[in-house]
Amino acid sequence: MAELNQDSGKQGKGGKVRSKKNGGKVDLTAMVDLAFLLITFFMLTTSLNKPQAMDVAMPDKNVETDKKTDVDVDEHRSVTLVLGSNDKLVWYQGDVKKPLQGPTVIDYSAEGLRATLMKMQKLVPQQAGGKDIIVVIRPSEKSVTRNIIDALDEMKIVDIKRYMISNRIMGDEIELLKKENLYND
Repeated sequence: MAELNQDSGKQGKGGKVRSKKNGGKVDLTAMVDLAFLLITFFMLTTSLNKPQAMDVAMPDKNVETDKKTDVDVDEHRSVTLVLGSNDKLVWYQGDVKKPLQGPTVIDYSAEGLRATLMKMQKLVPQQAGGKDIIVVIRPSEKSVTRNIIDALDEMKIVDIKRYMISNRIMGDEIELLKKENLYND
């Protein structure tokens, strides 16, 4: 049991000897029990923040790695995002050597990447005979992980169904980034 003793603590020097009066005792057991009950209640009823994660479909691991399978995509359907440094990226439609549109430097803002994706999402079906857009995200070694996450967020916001992250960046795309000063530290 927890108790609280109250002593006056005054002792005089000389004079009459008085008998000590014992102060009242307060039993703190009920208050400690109540505190533990409240802590338990709040721990059990509090909801913790769940981590936010985006579902990304990953390909199955292919046992046969010596076979290279390149997929030919209509150049009217493909839009490539080449992620560079300084939170900027270059986008183009079609082939990097003969782009149908671009290359254009933009940022990850709503006026930059989102506006471009929305524009291309409307334009590509007209050019490709009703087929939807395919976005290829190519991070360079000068881009940061946050850039990839921002690009994936924009895919989700704009509701683009077909997109991929490529781990292979071509030499022409690196030259394009260097030309736009997006391939520096």
